[in-house]
Amino acid sequence: MTQIPVARPTLGEEEAAAARRAILSGWVVQGPEVAAFEKEFAALMGAPLAVACSSGTAALHLALAALDLGPGDEVITVSHSFIATANAVRYVGATPVFVDVEYLTGNIDPELIGAALTPRTRVILVPHQLGMPCDLGRILALAREHNLKVVEDAACAIGAEISLAPGDWEPIGRPHGDLATFSFHPRKVLTTGDGGMITGTDPEIMARMARLRTHAMSLSTAERERAGGIVFEQYAEVGYNYRLSDIQGAVGREQVKRLPGLVAERRRLAARYREALENQVFLDLPQEPVWGKSNWQSFWIILKEECPRQQRQVMQALLEKGIRTVRGVMCAHREPAYRELPSRFPLPVSERLQDRSIILPLYPGMTDDEQERVVSALMEILK
Repeated sequence: MTQIPVARPTLGEEEAAAARRAILSGWVVQGPEVAAFEKEFAALMGAPLAVACSSGTAALHLALAALDLGPGDEVITVSHSFIATANAVRYVGATPVFVDVEYLTGNIDPELIGAALTPRTRVILVPHQLGMPCDLGRILALAREHNLKVVEDAACAIGAEISLAPGDWEPIGRPHGDLATFSFHPRKVLTTGDGGMITGTDPEIMARMARLRTHAMSLSTAERERAGGIVFEQYAEVGYNYRLSDIQGAVGREQVKRLPGLVAERRRLAARYREALENQVFLDLPQEPVWGKSNWQSFWIILKEECPRQQRQVMQALLEKGIRTVRGVMCAHREPAYRELPSRFPLPVSERLQDRSIILPLYPGMTDDEQERVVSALMEILK
């Protein structure tokens, strides 16, 4: 039986030709292709500036480092996210303070943020979970009231949209907070194999991140080339090797061109899942807020308490029918690396979503027949 994967990247001859162009140019590390990718991605997002780096995790780390977070600082965020969200906070020595999420979006619950604020709070770090926009309007208002920074973990949200004013839609990634970070992992909507991007508005912060990704080197290779003479770089602070290669940058430029079509197809497939499953008595389905449009990087189902099968049983039964799935989004506070970090608040919704939600196959190129096979198999298992 042909396996149906949970995700599949959309890469073709255009990306292969772009990679070949970069390889044959002789400049394969971060260079002109990455610079062009940054400009084209920023234009797509409607952002003034963008900085590319080696992964979505690196993007988060650079964002928090550039905001000068350190020991003693607190970052309000969610446990219910890939562990990179919490890890990036700990990389800079700050403490993540976890609050719970909304059941049907998986996003941070704005009602719970106020109780988590302390004099040590510096940043609110908010994922747009699996491409579902979080309630950014309320979060920004709260941040302004308390003079806090806002960083959007938009790793999954390329192509998602939000309306902060009636009738005015704009892409996630046009930062209304301070910075937004993205991932180009193969499971994301756009991919460069791996990689990340940060969008922002402050030229000084963006320039600092551009230096930090290359060991905080004061001169880039391109700047040395343009100098016309012998110049020596300096290293004013400890930096990182978070560069994106020019091969990846060239691939990313082709991926940017595909974005509208990729998102449109994901939305079509998500609508078909919803139509087929919305009356299934044992399931709850994710719900877009009226002010948000998901890119449907993933489509998940939530097993109700009265469902006769558990998450692992459903996933195993689907696997035996040749259908791969992924468990619901993890909770960092349940992992061994975080057990010594006391949870200040109960996280019942986060834990329920981890234990009872399942991510179904969804990717451009998935045929209607394949999707119907997933739905039929699921229905049979839940009988």
